[in-house]
Amino acid sequence: MTSDAMAAFFTLHRDLPREGPGEAADVAWAAARVGLAPNAEMADIACGPGADIGALLHAAPNGHVTALDKTAHFVDAARTIWADDPRVTILRADMARVMNTYDMIWCAGAVYFLGVTSALTHWRKSLKSGGAVAFSEPCWFTNAPSPRSVTNWAEYPAMSDAAGIAARVEAAGYEVVATRRLSDQAWENYYAPLDARIAALRPGADAALTQVLEDAAAEAAAWRAHRDEFGYLLNIARPK
Repeated sequence: MTSDAMAAFFTLHRDLPREGPGEAADVAWAAARVGLAPNAEMADIACGPGADIGALLHAAPNGHVTALDKTAHFVDAARTIWADDPRVTILRADMARVMNTYDMIWCAGAVYFLGVTSALTHWRKSLKSGGAVAFSEPCWFTNAPSPRSVTNWAEYPAMSDAAGIAARVEAAGYEVVATRRLSDQAWENYYAPLDARIAALRPGADAALTQVLEDAAAEAAAWRAHRDEFGYLLNIARPK
């Protein structure tokens, strides 16, 4: 991605409520499957603007969330929201360099930056005994996706079905103990604000920003047209 394209991407993604599909029900489901205690230590990896921090705290109200992201303005946005809550620490940090140990590591839609096997391998040392990683990963829900769906995910050749995700989990020495498809509402929680921002930015957009806006609009349209073919699969993985 060129510097102009990168700048345009962050122009689009600045001040959105979340950086990917998700809803509080996803966190509640994961917390229940993991068996989080009320005082659990949790990490929110690649937290974006902190959309899932509230749900994590709801799941463990006497616990603590360490949230981290590499992007400065996402970190600033999360800190603005959670500055006065002692249960939250927000760091600008690399997702491959997770410090301390946690009862649950949560990573919504960002494991692909490292790859499932690599991410789980890096994070194993950061799990407490009995701890688990909850992560969402792009997933095919059909063996015969349409050409439009294939084009939509062409930049992520590692994308597979649920069995393929489980194999990558196994390769890291973990096992998948539960899975859940993200709901349509989880996707609209991301795409509806993105739609509004695209519409607001189109007037006067330069060539680089226009391309980013069109790509984002095409991505949302592809999901809405072919949501039965692909989505995110939320996985709970525990070391063997």
